[in-house]
Amino acid sequence: MCMNNKLNSYSEDQRRVLNAWVKLNRATESVGQSDRVIMNEHGLTISQFGAMETLYHKGPMCQKELGDKLLRSGGNMTTVVDNLERGGYINRLRDENDRRFFKIQLTQKGIKKIEEVFPKILANLTNRFSVLTKQEQLSLSGLCKRLGLGIK
Repeated sequence: MCMNNKLNSYSEDQRRVLNAWVKLNRATESVGQSDRVIMNEHGLTISQFGAMETLYHKGPMCQKELGDKLLRSGGNMTTVVDNLERGGYINRLRDENDRRFFKIQLTQKGIKKIEEVFPKILANLTNRFSVLTKQEQLSLSGLCKRLGLGIK
């Protein structure tokens, strides 16, 4: 069977970039899928877990700041925050300095949930990343940061 390889019509640079992009996406999906299984077992979406983890490690913040940290749109963050509030995991508190804004903070139920789920996610990630040496993990971290920020 003869296959028409359209990749040959791209430049060497384009093929190299496409190859790296495909591998990066496949690795992200593979690791992310195993994390999603854990989150689903605990009734959380990836966005809900991300919001709770951020609030747990960074403390209360306004919804826009939370959305910026998670790279989520305002509309998406409203849905995430509404669902977390409905589940009793977060509270909206009026900002003391600017009454137009609300600070989002974890409730005791939210703290208990993230303290239950986060160690399982961290163990999964530690296991998945164990195929890389310490130096490779550091290099990957730096490369991803540069790529994400568009720094040459």
